[in-house]
Amino acid sequence: MALPLLAGACMVGPDFKHPEAAKDVSYAASTDAPLPSDQKLVADRIGSGGWWSEFGASQLDSVVARALADNQDVAAARARVAEAQELVKEATGALLPQLSLGANATNTKYGPALFGPVNFNIPSFTAYTAGPSASFPTDLFGGGRRMVEEKAALFEYRRQELEAAHLTLEGNVVAQAFALAASQAQIAAVQGIIDSDNQNVHLVETAVGVGSGTQTQLVAAQSQLATDRTLLPDLHQQVSVARHALAVLVGKTPAEWSPPDFTLRDFILPVEIPAALPSELAHRRPDILAAEAQLHAACADIGVATANLYPKLTLTGGMTAQSLALGGPFIAAWSVAAGLLQPVFDGGQLSAERRASIQRYNAALATYKQIVLTAFGEVADRLQALTNDADQLHAQEEAARTAASALDLARRSFTIGNTGIIDVIDAQRRYAQAQLGLSRARAQRLVDTARLYLALGGTPLAAGRL
Repeated sequence: MALPLLAGACMVGPDFKHPEAAKDVSYAASTDAPLPSDQKLVADRIGSGGWWSEFGASQLDSVVARALADNQDVAAARARVAEAQELVKEATGALLPQLSLGANATNTKYGPALFGPVNFNIPSFTAYTAGPSASFPTDLFGGGRRMVEEKAALFEYRRQELEAAHLTLEGNVVAQAFALAASQAQIAAVQGIIDSDNQNVHLVETAVGVGSGTQTQLVAAQSQLATDRTLLPDLHQQVSVARHALAVLVGKTPAEWSPPDFTLRDFILPVEIPAALPSELAHRRPDILAAEAQLHAACADIGVATANLYPKLTLTGGMTAQSLALGGPFIAAWSVAAGLLQPVFDGGQLSAERRASIQRYNAALATYKQIVLTAFGEVADRLQALTNDADQLHAQEEAARTAASALDLARRSFTIGNTGIIDVIDAQRRYAQAQLGLSRARAQRLVDTARLYLALGGTPLAAGRL
């Protein structure tokens, strides 16, 4: 408990005020590009699980849960939270009375010069003292309490850092799962292209066999087959990289653990996305809350620096038992003291420290405002990206349908001798590009939806965890 003296003591320095919430009603000035028709924002909708569960993949839920439990970056952030909590207790304890016990044994021999011209000799002796002593911090101007306030704000900063570490980890796991699924889809698309190339080679071989084809046409078809096969090694490498990254995220080596074989079919595109209004975003994103906590700490630091300009009063007391023999008899003695320290001349050090703390606060305020601006920009970017992704997917689906029809017609035309194999190969190349583009477009919609969740600070359910 605090000292009774503190009840009437003042606290110098400014009291912290939370920054004003944004007054914007939307994230972008333009409303020309609303969300695609198959997705919509829903204010304050509470999901049944974390934001990643909105993608409907139970295997993803398991991997995220494992990562949150075993990831080393999160473990380090959790330890920093515990450290900050102990620093709050340390600063609080410094405001309480301090009691200690001590014992001394002193052997003393005074010289005759101690008594001046009187030739008086005191034989050596041993004195024993034991007893408690106490000090009473008064904190008249609130410097100690401002220090507690600062440490508490830094604890909140570390707590929000942990929230940010959670959110970042969740985003990385989801991104790598999507990358794995997208690479698998592109491998499947390339394998389908290779199968089509084999069909082309077979068509030309048949034509050569009946005398309507040439070796030049056959070599061209075989060359296209060989070229398309070169696409596979890089895609297999992408799969390996995603697998290894997921293993590291869950706190394992790639040799110890392997993730599930995610495919794009495992995920559903969320239809209703829980969205924070612009005025609420600052209370949802951990990076904004962390910056606000740093701003609070900087404000409290001004109070600490201001209190250092004022007198410091300390009260101490002690009671001891004294004896010239270890076994007694002991005689009681006590002492009470009050000390007052007022800075008079310090070369301007304390005033400079206060001015520096004010500038640190100004810097923290500017940083906070910039983080808020960046957050609004990210949300606006992600909302626009979802619209563009839907348009891109629609265009890629149409391109894939058209390319498939063109390839089928080119093959039929080659079979009856109306076109050459080059026309078939060109149609095949356009079909390959359309298929790969379609796989990327489907994956990109999932990725940008996840990025929107992250930009909005996750879901309400995800807030406040430790």
